Amino acid sequence: MQIFKNFNGKKILVTGHTGFKGTWLSIWLKQLGAKVHGVSFNIPSSPSHFTEANLSNQIEDHRLDIRDADSLAELVRKIQPDFVFHLAAQALVRPSYENPLETITTNALGTANLLDALRGLDKHVVAIMITSDKAYDNVEWVWGYRETDRLGGKDPYSASKGMAELVIRSYVDSFFNSPDSNVRVGITRAGNVIGGGDWAVDRIVPDCMEAWANGKTVDIRSPHATRPWQHVLEPLSGYLCLAENLYLDGQNHGEAYNFGPSADQNYSVSRLIDEMAKYWNQIKWNDVSENEGHVHEAGLLKLNCDKALSDLEWHSALQFEETVKRPVEWYKEYYQNQNQSMYDFTISQIESYTKAAKLNNITWANND
Repeated sequence: MQIFKNFNGKKILVTGHTGFKGTWLSIWLKQLGAKVHGVSFNIPSSPSHFTEANLSNQIEDHRLDIRDADSLAELVRKIQPDFVFHLAAQALVRPSYENPLETITTNALGTANLLDALRGLDKHVVAIMITSDKAYDNVEWVWGYRETDRLGGKDPYSASKGMAELVIRSYVDSFFNSPDSNVRVGITRAGNVIGGGDWAVDRIVPDCMEAWANGKTVDIRSPHATRPWQHVLEPLSGYLCLAENLYLDGQNHGEAYNFGPSADQNYSVSRLIDEMAKYWNQIKWNDVSENEGHVHEAGLLKLNCDKALSDLEWHSALQFEETVKRPVEWYKEYYQNQNQSMYDFTISQIESYTKAAKLNNITWANND
């Protein structure tokens, strides 16, 4: 089965390739035959998917801070990428309260630096700019946010993503707005992805997996908060769909797209834990939501993805049960068989996901 065939042999720059989503995307692109270059400042966690998959041996691994405009521009000129996927970011809400300036400069200024580096290229390039569902001004209404809804954010992280969106829009309108522009830009918004290899702090699935693997009890801050849970490969398939769309046709240049699960897959944290319990023995958790000192976190946030369906023929492939089962299987493989690289198991989950998408008649999976 040949899917996403336009990435084969292409030079692709992935910023934030050592992170959770960046590692999954880099492995998938490598599997598709791309020549992957990753750029990150560091490896954001220990352990990490990047390390456990030995990804530095599979792709070109570059280290620099995207806030360093000159070094980033020099690297972009050297690589001459055909595609860019921009994921490098300070990606968590709670640390943004501890280091707001680092969050804002990394997420907003770093985005500007990358776009300015692309402005200096004299070749065609497709840039997929990944922001977040938290870029929306979340008033916790019950229906999903559309791409035309207001951006904003109460916390530094959310605000930084709104700032990044303004930066992207200004570059599209000011420098990449002509029909024959050599830079085509797509904007993506997604959130609450789960999957194997995530060890970021204050993340529900890795916190549970690590605690339960060691026979410990995990503290849960907001068991009644609901989220549109989706497996990490779901939005990544959306990013790839949008990149191919822009590569073949510039009609959707400068457009923003939500990538999330269907509207009926908004479940509480406690429901997520109950589902994980089906695949893991002897789980233990405490509800600590009454404890004082918690920073503001949204209680309800979901996306309307009709635009992605209409323009890209994209929609999610997995039901909630499969979404939860796959990361638990990944962590079980990791904790119970630590002597092997997780690269091959990650590839097997990518192949399993694409097969599931094909069986569910998802358009991108059936474009052989």
